Amino acid sequence: MADAAALRSRGATFWAGAAAGWIRHADWQDGIGRPLGAAAMDRLAVRPAERVLDVGCGCGGTTAELASAVGAAGTAVGVDIAEAMVAAARRRFPPDRYPGIRFHAADIDTLDAVPGAPFDAAYSRMALMLLADPVAGCTAIRRSMRPAGRLAATVFRDGTVNQWLFAAMLGAAPHLGALPPLPVGAEPGPFAFADPARLIRILTAAGWTTVTTTPCDVVMQAPNDAEAVAEWLVEIGPAGAAYRAAPPAGQAAARAGAARLLDRFREPDVGYRLPAGLWLVTATAGAADEPSAADDPSYPPPEGTKNR
Repeated sequence: MADAAALRSRGATFWAGAAAGWIRHADWQDGIGRPLGAAAMDRLAVRPAERVLDVGCGCGGTTAELASAVGAAGTAVGVDIAEAMVAAARRRFPPDRYPGIRFHAADIDTLDAVPGAPFDAAYSRMALMLLADPVAGCTAIRRSMRPAGRLAATVFRDGTVNQWLFAAMLGAAPHLGALPPLPVGAEPGPFAFADPARLIRILTAAGWTTVTTTPCDVVMQAPNDAEAVAEWLVEIGPAGAAYRAAPPAGQAAARAGAARLLDRFREPDVGYRLPAGLWLVTATAGAADEPSAADDPSYPPPEGTKNR
């Protein structure tokens, strides 16, 4: 597996290219994609006046939901590696309509703590699995918390319970140019935390306590519009940049190819039901001055990754 610096560079390049698709489909991600993070949002149960961190905020929809929960007396801070998505989040959710909301473009792997710390709670929807150096990233989140601050997050389980992800990519890929390298083994990607034991090891090494992982099965419901659904899933996936660079004929063929493989998730006259298998992850931050295993240079991070 590539080292953390190479994975970080690869990830920054990917998200810079992917951002346009996520921005274009931001409303769909907020609405149709909400079940992917609902269990963590419910478990976190943020309260008025709390300070809450949203890790991997994308175009800001989840941060806005958290901001609404904490109210004008609270603070919701979203952080994401994609500068274009953070800019879109600021446009979509300005502070004059969402008091206390803030967004930062940053690679959390490289931070000692997130601007705006300390936080009472941290939330993440489908982002922890994408960290280039998950021990360093989860340590930065933990350092950003008040003592006993709480974390609730979701990540995908394995590919067998998330098959629509493959359908969109495999259907589109033959009609497009070269795609970015797909993750290998435990590299950052949708199924990097398929093994919950690895996730527990990483969070424990980063200084979190009482770590739990709970399987969670949800269904996303999308409109009965084959072309629109295919384009959405292609554009937010690994084929997105290649799709946008393709000529109109190639784009049409890619949409048709993806729609064919997605058809088994479609109910006639109803729409698409996309089943997703997740891990709901919860943890508690240790004391602010409590060192984590990541602070110990003799500690070997999981799977040979390197800390900052």
